[in-house]
Amino acid sequence: MCFAWTSQTNAMKVRIFTLYILILSFLLSSSGKEIFPITDNNAFGLGEKLRYHLSYGIIDAGEATLYLKWTDRKGHGRPLYHAVAKGYSINTFDHIFHVEDTYESFLDQRSIMPWFFKRRVDEGGYKISQDYTFHHQNQTVETNKGKIYPIPMGVQDMISAFYYARTLDFKNAKKGQIFKFPVFMDNEVFTLQIKYLTHQVIDTKKGKFLCYKFVPLVQTGRYFKDEEDVQFWVTADENRIPVLVKAKLPVGVVRLHLVGYTNLRNPLTSKR
Repeated sequence: MCFAWTSQTNAMKVRIFTLYILILSFLLSSSGKEIFPITDNNAFGLGEKLRYHLSYGIIDAGEATLYLKWTDRKGHGRPLYHAVAKGYSINTFDHIFHVEDTYESFLDQRSIMPWFFKRRVDEGGYKISQDYTFHHQNQTVETNKGKIYPIPMGVQDMISAFYYARTLDFKNAKKGQIFKFPVFMDNEVFTLQIKYLTHQVIDTKKGKFLCYKFVPLVQTGRYFKDEEDVQFWVTADENRIPVLVKAKLPVGVVRLHLVGYTNLRNPLTSKR
């Protein structure tokens, strides 16, 4: 009788010890797991291509394209989008001031934050070559110069910021509301801020669109005299495509306007 009770007690102790080990193992494994942001994206997908013209007055001086393509490259084992942006001078401006720029960003499909960034700039002989590798699990970024900088979780690069901004919900935005998020550019982190102004129908080369109108909160006194010297319009639909950007410079007004689009994720319901 005593032997039976002792055997049952020992068996119970073994089960309690085993359960303790399982719980401890779970806690240890969970505490070591990285937690990355999750971004709800219904604005864009693979295959999307946008084309813009840069105009000075009535003359088209440049062209820019942005497109998303598939890649088997991984970021910390996570699936990515490969975003490519190209800009170049056209027409007579190409002979006066040759521009040939390429930007590439490898975006996390679930968080829309970058893991790799590449920048190659050639503007009138002025050249820039930058490569960034983001280590979000450590909240650092490493440059092609071997330097490491601290970054906040979910920081964007110059191209990923374009796509991430399109995932923001503007439907219930109030006039003067500010949207902001961190961006790493030229070896430093700054906060990109955009202020919502109003709804507006604008006329472009691709037709009329109902848009959200914004201004970026830029540092006045350096390139622009007034906060609203830069304005941009984004389609008021699920795609949230920038269709027009206007910048007032000392030499005149420069306009970046949409001239082509393919493989949009949603119907372009903002078109009038």
